[in-house]
Amino acid sequence: MKLQKILLAGTATVLAIAAGTAIAQFQKPEDAIKYRQSAFTVMANSFGKIGAVVKGEAPYNKDEVAKNAAIVAMMSTLPWQAFGPGTEGGKAQPEVWSDNAKFKAASEKMQLAVADLNKAAQSGDLESIKKTFGAAGASCKGCHDDFKKK
Repeated sequence: MKLQKILLAGTATVLAIAAGTAIAQFQKPEDAIKYRQSAFTVMANSFGKIGAVVKGEAPYNKDEVAKNAAIVAMMSTLPWQAFGPGTEGGKAQPEVWSDNAKFKAASEKMQLAVADLNKAAQSGDLESIKKTFGAAGASCKGCHDDFKKK
């Protein structure tokens, strides 16, 4: 488990550094769209693995849930710089740009919810994980309802 934490911390550091320079790296709007969609795909994959445990479809493995929650929390910080001016398109609705304050608030709400999920997952308390998973899922759904094309 110690090696996993070291690898996860190293990956998070590299991704955080890359995220800081990501804005300058988007040569074309399509690059930004691919970047944010990739971040959401990784996040959704790990979130889904936790969901399977919460729904009783997969056995509870404390270490796996903790690992996936840490990935979700870290990935939740990445896609936002790829929603800058001139990056319209993909699955994002125009309201991302026309009502950016609401979009930013929704993204921050989601990040807080997944941070709470990560804290619960790191504690290993399954009931707490279930509770915070529901809140995180609701924050994701709210943003999808308002800002993602169907």
